[in-house]
Amino acid sequence: MSEKFPLSGMSSVAMHACGHQNAEDAHLTPIFATSTFTFDTAEDGMNRFAGTDKTRVYSRWGNPTFTAAEETIAALEAFGLKDADGKPLQLKALLHASGQAAMTTLFLSNLKTGDAILSHYSLYGGTQELMTKVLAATGIEVIIVDMRDLNKVTEALQQHHHIKLVHIETPANPTIQCVDLDAVTKIAKAKGLIVSVDNTFATPYLQQPFKYGVDFVFHSTTKFLNGHGTAIGGVLIGKDLEKMRTSVWKWHVLLGGNSNPFDAFLLAQGMKTLELRMDRHCANAQKVAEYLAQHPAIAHVNFTGLANHPDHALSARQMRLPGAVMSYELKGGLEAGKQFINKLKMCVRAISLGTVDTLVSHPASMSHFGIPREERIKYGITDGLIRMSVGIENIEDIMNDLEQALK
Repeated sequence: MSEKFPLSGMSSVAMHACGHQNAEDAHLTPIFATSTFTFDTAEDGMNRFAGTDKTRVYSRWGNPTFTAAEETIAALEAFGLKDADGKPLQLKALLHASGQAAMTTLFLSNLKTGDAILSHYSLYGGTQELMTKVLAATGIEVIIVDMRDLNKVTEALQQHHHIKLVHIETPANPTIQCVDLDAVTKIAKAKGLIVSVDNTFATPYLQQPFKYGVDFVFHSTTKFLNGHGTAIGGVLIGKDLEKMRTSVWKWHVLLGGNSNPFDAFLLAQGMKTLELRMDRHCANAQKVAEYLAQHPAIAHVNFTGLANHPDHALSARQMRLPGAVMSYELKGGLEAGKQFINKLKMCVRAISLGTVDTLVSHPASMSHFGIPREERIKYGITDGLIRMSVGIENIEDIMNDLEQALK
């Protein structure tokens, strides 16, 4: 981003954060579809290996197309924020092949055998399985508490002195529970712990966790950042620039979870419309939630934009808007939910979320199928729960489709 022309909004940041300078003077960053890069001299190669810029060595290490997406995401998460010295916050992002790859880098670069991670109920199924089936197998203990109860957070940290990292997902998938970023981070930082936040549902436009002093932010870029369902990806952003460029980067490249130039290009283009899309997503979601909440066929709706949601006030405090994902259950339970899903004509039956079209899925049998039923139920992920990612279609068409399917 040009220091001579400070940008005033996130749409401008999304379009101009990475600049427009490249070898061929292309308007958009090209797709650098190359596995490796040439050196003019032996000394040139030695200098690149020894330096901190790994974008022109080998594409598992970095690539100019990755850099364009990474710089944009870092700028969005840092927009308007200051560091401890009152200077604009500087962040480093590492683009990965998937959200799971980025999450693996986050955990393994910060935890070792004998350490513990503290997290909460109602996490994305892949995150929970990564913790309980991979981290646990390496001797890293996983401790789960209801983080909305700050007393339980404090008690867990007092009882388990080997906790090294506190991981928060807010809003959580698929119950849309929210965790107080400011309060939990202060509790964790009082004990010198690392704090990471999954910001996938909110995006930097709706929520900026670094504002509260967290150390890492994670996104599945597959979702709202890309916005069009065209590529899988994940990103890990950190504020300790030296650590991100050394130990975290080393774990990243050794695990082999690098992105690829085409997916990075698609991500960079998708982010240019992030603000526009999120405004429309959220406006549509608010109307859909209000409609479903009063429908006689609906038992309950999980959406923080509704005043009766237990996290309504918290969401309003730490998010610009409530978001575009909700979950709900029909009064007829699982069978009624299946009939409803099958009758949809425009809304799309598919897993994932954050694409421009409205997606409807069944968490118990899809995104959270690997979680034991008794755990799912405890977390509020019942057999009849439906998750909806509200798209940017004309709201009348979304409503009409829901109405006919609920008859």
